[in-house]
Formats: sequence, C-alpha cells, structure tokens
Amino acid sequence: MLPSLFISHGSPMLALTPGPARDFLIELGTRYQPDAILVVSAHWATRGLAVSHSQKPETIHDFYGFPPILYQQQYPAQGAPALAEELAQTLGATSVERGMDHGAWVPLSLLYPNADIPVLSLSLPLNWSNSELYALGQKLKYLKEKNVLVIGSGSLTHNLRALQQDGSAAPAWVTAFSDWVGERLAQGDNDALLNWQQGPQALANHPTPEHFLPLLVAMGAGGKAELLHHSISHGILAMDCYAFS
Repeated sequence: MLPSLFISHGSPMLALTPGPARDFLIELGTRYQPDAILVVSAHWATRGLAVSHSQKPETIHDFYGFPPILYQQQYPAQGAPALAEELAQTLGATSVERGMDHGAWVPLSLLYPNADIPVLSLSLPLNWSNSELYALGQKLKYLKEKNVLVIGSGSLTHNLRALQQDGSAAPAWVTAFSDWVGERLAQGDNDALLNWQQGPQALANHPTPEHFLPLLVAMGAGGKAELLHHSISHGILAMDCYAFS
C-alpha cells in the first residue's frame, strides 16, 4: 500500500541544481510505482476546492528571475481526467482545466523523470481551516486502493524574505520550528499540528501559510509519519520530506 508524501520542493532550481534534496528525490522515485499521482501544491491556492481534469496538463513556469534554461523545462505527463471527475463528485470540487505549477512538476521531474505516470492536481483551498484540510486528506485515503500516490508539495519552512546564500547554516528560528514539527509528527500529536501556528517561530517561518498546509493534507491521507529526508537550502528552507503510511 502506498504512503502519502509531503515533499518540500524548495526553489524551482531544484529541478537542475545538484544537492542533497535533489539526490534524495531521484532515489525516492524508485521506491514507489503508482498508477497515477495526485498533487496538492502550495502554488495552486483557491477559495473552495478545485481539481484539474486536463488530459495534457501544461507545464506552468510560475516564477521569474531564473536562468532561461529553467523556462525550457517541460514535464509532458498525461492527466487523469476520469479520476479527476470522480474526485470532483466525491469531494464536491469544481472541475477545471489547469496545468502543473512548479510545486508539482519540479519534484515530479526528479521522482519520475520519464513523465510516464498520469498526474492530476487538486487545489489548496486557503479559506479552509487546518482541520478541514486534514479531513480532506482523510477523504483521499481511498486512492491508495487505486494505487494512486497522494503528494502534498510545499515547504517545511518558507520565508523567502530571509533567503541566504546556499550552504549557509540554518538560524535558530528555522531549526526551532522544523524540530518542533518533527517531534510532533514523531509523537503523532495531530492536535498540536492542527494548531501549528502556535509552534515556536511559526510566523517567522511561514509569513503566509500556503507552503505548510499541504503537510496537513498529506498527514490526513496517511498514517504514522516517517521522516525520509532532512536538509537545508539557502539557510532557511528546510527540505524535509515525510511519508505517512
């Protein structure tokens, strides 16, 4: 049975730049062979829930200021329109045409570089409470029986205003929050995680919540948490990845 995953996707340059998180994701893709992938990305935030029924999802380059080669990257995976329509009915979601933002295609390009597994995107409804997002994950559990891999793609810490040179040591306000999340996950303390904004230095690490919230969906879609990877990018981006099995 597949786990659900939370992946910290970091900078879009993760697709091209060698580093511990990139190497880890390349290896991680060899562990699971799903028939389809559902991604809840921090970069498709909506009011209300939406699902993409695109047959051939466009590769969206939703960033700026990066080298031209990054804008040439394509991830030509097929969509999963039949599954999307099923989810729209099951979840009461709006079915729309939408491509894959970089929170989806960047990690997938490392996990499954052949782009030979159908992918559909489920939006992140920012007007929902933490408990509602966790409950959404619980409603996705049945997808495991269909061999569908559920991925929440965000970042364990994400304050881009504090970016440092890559290779910099993480400041105490980053490690305080990332360690706290790790401890709560290890203990199965869902109540604390559903009130994550009360964690140490939570606002410093997430001035806006969208990069943390996919963790709650992945948590709901799985079970016991297992830390699969930890590294730090640009001093302040904790690239932690978790499996919920």
